[in-house]
Parts: sequence; C-alpha cells; structure tokens
Amino acid sequence: GATSPRKEPYRVQIMSGTFCPEGCPCELTTGTPISLVIMNRDAHSKSYSHLRDVFRPGHGDMTYQAKYGIRDHRGGGRASARETAARVAAGAVAACLPRKYSMDVQAYTVALGGISAMRRDLDEICENRLFCPDNEAAGRMEERIAEVRKQGDSLGGIVEIRATCLPGLGEPVFDKLDGELARALMSIGAVKGVEIGAGFAAAAMLGSENNDPISPDGFLGNNSGGILAGISNGEPLIVRVAVKPIPSIHKQQQTVDIHNESRTIKVGGRHDISAIPRIVPVCEAMVRLTLADHLLRQLPLIEVQKTFQQHDRQNDT
Repeated sequence: GATSPRKEPYRVQIMSGTFCPEGCPCELTTGTPISLVIMNRDAHSKSYSHLRDVFRPGHGDMTYQAKYGIRDHRGGGRASARETAARVAAGAVAACLPRKYSMDVQAYTVALGGISAMRRDLDEICENRLFCPDNEAAGRMEERIAEVRKQGDSLGGIVEIRATCLPGLGEPVFDKLDGELARALMSIGAVKGVEIGAGFAAAAMLGSENNDPISPDGFLGNNSGGILAGISNGEPLIVRVAVKPIPSIHKQQQTVDIHNESRTIKVGGRHDISAIPRIVPVCEAMVRLTLADHLLRQLPLIEVQKTFQQHDRQNDT
C-alpha cells in the first residue's frame, strides 16, 4: 500500500461538551465547546536528529525559520500530517448533525500517480485500500505505488468530495460557500489546488456549454458543482483537490543548511509513499465542518421562512 508501517490507533478522549443524562443510552452535546484530545504515542523524535541544521525540500522548514526565527526539527508539529487527526475527530462531530438536513458527504480517490478512475461507482470505494470508486483503476494504482516505492520516491493524486446539502447555504460576498470550502481544503498541508464543478475545464468552455440549463424539475447539469454566486443551489456539491507527492523521500536531494551552505540529504524514516489514502477522510472532514458551519448560520433564516409561510397559510384560510 501507499502508507507507512506505523501503528497509530489514535484513541480520542472527549474532555468536555457532552453529557449522558440518566436513562439515556448515549451521550448528548450540551451546547458548550466540545474538547477532544488525541495523544501522539508513536513519535520517534530521534529519527529527525540528522535534519536539525538542514532544510528539507518540499517541507515547511525554511518558511517556519523565516517566520519565527526558530523551528522544531523533531517532527509531529503543526506542519506534520499528524495534525489532521484532530480534523477527522471534529468532522465526526459535524457528521452527527440531524440527517433531516441531508448533509451526506463522501470523499474518494479519483487519481493517483497519473492513473485516473474511469468510473464513479461509490459502492466500490470500500472494496479497495485506496478508497477508489473504480476497482480496476485501484489495482493499477497499487502497481504504480509498488513501482515508485522501489525507486525511493513518492506520488501525488486527486481526491474528489461529493456532498448533498440544502439549497441556500453560503454567503453572498465574503463568506461564499465555494470560497469557504477552498479555504478549508487548502488548509490541509498536502493540498495544492481546489476546483469545484467543471473547475479549470470551464475556462475552455463557451458560456452556452458551461451554463447548467434549468427545468421545472431542477437543473439539467452540474458544471457549477452545486454552487452559484457563493450559495448552494441544491445540486450535489462536487469538489476536487490536488494532493502533492509526499516530500519525505529516500532519494538524495540538494538543499542548504541554516548557514546557507550547500548540502545533500536523504530523509528516510517511516514515511508514506502518498498522502492518499490517509488524506481522503481528512478532506471529507473539512467539507463536513464547513457545511455544518454554514448550516448553523442558515438555520435561523430557515425558521424565519417557516414562520412567514405559516403566517401566509393562516391568512389564506
């Protein structure tokens, strides 16, 4: 597979924000902040000692040094993928929102190492280790991973997230739903690009091709990716993210040290060949959190609309 041999159970401890009333079969949220703790019990800080004075290509070493004038070389910090465990835990809380709001979110791999899924059979996502909706493509991806592993290199890919949500989520100017989704997904360390709906392909289309026709039964296409003018239109949200190759590789690389002297390094260690499949649930969690945030903003308006509709019905009678 694409992942390292690390054993990371990541048990989550809930510190606050939930309570189990007497006679209730489960804990309920109380409205106070939910605090979650995940202990990092599989850290090997000494494995990073040879990197103390050098900047690793593709990592945040040089930029952290430029910003703070100091950096912790031992791994596991804010630039580490381990930070994303907290995002997944928070996303699990967001997934508990009432299902009546139809907030179903599913992420899956559509490309890895230049090999693309040709089908979107969501039933096949859990049938392979890469969360790919095309088992045949997943097999070729695994072969590519094995090939690159022997070379001591790494791979990037593309994750697609599909979500159903109510129409009307998002804000008209500064907090547009597409902008918020892009911001949330770009905050994941390995993500280098985001596109929604037709995305960059829309740049080569005519307006008549890109516009989604509308019928009495709804939209007849979804080039918009479920968002128009920053607000959801009720169609499925379709978002894709570009995931860069893991920068920690077993090949020699040119770099400099803290004295700006030329050096060569080979990072080595327990590193994945690709951020996929580990990044798939992270992307899903960030979309869940963003949609939950906008749903909570929209709920007061939904209640106001219900009040007006009820008032209108009373007047009609």
